[in-house]
Parts: sequence; C-alpha cells; structure tokens
Amino acid sequence: MKRVSKIILFVMALGMLVCVRQPVKAQCAQCAATVETNTKSGGNAAKGLNKGILFLLGAPYFAVAAAGYIWYKKYRRKNVSLNMRDEKLNLN
Repeated sequence: MKRVSKIILFVMALGMLVCVRQPVKAQCAQCAATVETNTKSGGNAAKGLNKGILFLLGAPYFAVAAAGYIWYKKYRRKNVSLNMRDEKLNLN
C-alpha cells in the first residue's frame, strides 16, 4: 500500500509541475537590457550569452564523466578468476 501511495503522490506532484507554469526571467535586469539593446542595434551579444549558458550547462556533465572514467580505470579488477561450482544449485 505504501508503494501505491508514493506513486500517486509522485504523479500528483509531477502533474502540478507540468500544469502550473509561470514565465521566469533568468537574467538580471541590466544583462537583459544590455543584450536587448545590443541585438536591436545589430550586435551579436545574445549569441555569446547563449553559448556561455550552454558551456556552463555542459561543464558539470563533463566533470562527472571524467571522474567516472578515472574511477573505472583505477578500481576495475583485472585477471579475476571466478571459482564457480559445476553442480546445480537447489533453492528448495
């Protein structure tokens, strides 16, 4: 019963997150005004800002992938022999 109630609670929370959306401004007022005026005058500051955001978004994923690769290379076992029995296992 607990599992069913957790699933129902999760679905309700997810539904509320999907249904209740509000537009947000992720930039400070000064940055938004600077980019807006630069774009209107033909500049390309918005492209640089977007590339910077994508760089900052990808950096944590790259760091975790690099740490995982190093951990895998350092701690994996090499030349491990598995001593398994040839007889069948009776679980009854």
